[in-house]
Amino acid sequence: MKEARFYDRLDNKRVQCRLCPHDCIIPDAGRGVCAVRYNSGGTLFTLVGDRVVSRNLDPIEKKPLFHFHPGSTAYSIATVGCSLRCTFCQNWEISQWPRERLPKHLEPDGIERDVQPMCPQLARLGDRVPGEQVTPAQIVQAARNSGARAIAYTYTEPTIFYELAYETACLARKAGLANVFITNGYINEAPQREIASVLDAANVDLKFFREESYRHLSRVKLQPVLDAIRRYHELGVWLEVTTLVIPGVNDSDGELRDIAAFIHSVSPDIPWHVSRFHAAYEMRDIQATPAETLRRAAAIGHEVGLRYVYVGNLPGDGGENTDCHACGAPLIERHGFYLTVNRIRRDACPACGALVAGVGMNA
Repeated sequence: MKEARFYDRLDNKRVQCRLCPHDCIIPDAGRGVCAVRYNSGGTLFTLVGDRVVSRNLDPIEKKPLFHFHPGSTAYSIATVGCSLRCTFCQNWEISQWPRERLPKHLEPDGIERDVQPMCPQLARLGDRVPGEQVTPAQIVQAARNSGARAIAYTYTEPTIFYELAYETACLARKAGLANVFITNGYINEAPQREIASVLDAANVDLKFFREESYRHLSRVKLQPVLDAIRRYHELGVWLEVTTLVIPGVNDSDGELRDIAAFIHSVSPDIPWHVSRFHAAYEMRDIQATPAETLRRAAAIGHEVGLRYVYVGNLPGDGGENTDCHACGAPLIERHGFYLTVNRIRRDACPACGALVAGVGMNA
């Protein structure tokens, strides 16, 4: 077990976690909302600081990051757990595992705690958490052996495995690898500033632009996510934003326009990915997003002034391609997660010379 970072010790062996805006006050033998940060005698430990439940070599486009070394690969890792409880989660089997598989109940103050002590020793509690035990150095070496350009902290929320992610990212930087976060953006300012010092890119999910939707469907607040998006951009991390468009939930012209306008207010160069919803987890009674809805969302993004808008989870539709924002010339062609043609030269459109925003965009 590793001691967690970013927490305060309180009285009566309680602690307050300061990693994310939940700011959980956790009693002795209790866990935070993420269910993987555990208070043992007034010291906060992470249950996922030394194990990963998934690791794969992915196209960078799968993250999705379309303007960060397009056509390259990312060595992707994840642990169980998440700071959100999205009813439509696509990876719920691992993101919600600690809540659903470790015995607990929800007390009136909203803090998840064990029904009874899991076992006499903290180490035995950690043994209940699934995953392959691994060190940051081993992750970096595996990434180098795979030929990946970057390590992606993804699949579940990387903030909740912050200690493992940060230590790995520091070693990756020294080894010449890039680091990318695929995140829900629910992180406090101090840890965000620290992790940003070793991050090269991030894709943040901006799920809704309505407070009630965030509270009802994801159990968090909207404003911290908006703050995190602005802060990543201010800190110089290459930023892209994804919105999963859910029929009847966030697919109105008004909400899509609000999302696009917010992104534009940060920078018109931020790529916006409007992605197709497929029924999952607790939201299985809603049909997949119609293609026309996604095209309408993309059109709204362009109308607002965003230079790069992409349609996701709809392969072959052409919505994954990159065109010059100035003259409309085709620059990058993709099919699904794979790049097929890249015409960009010296970070610019070969037809008109307009610069193309991004990192490592050249063919």
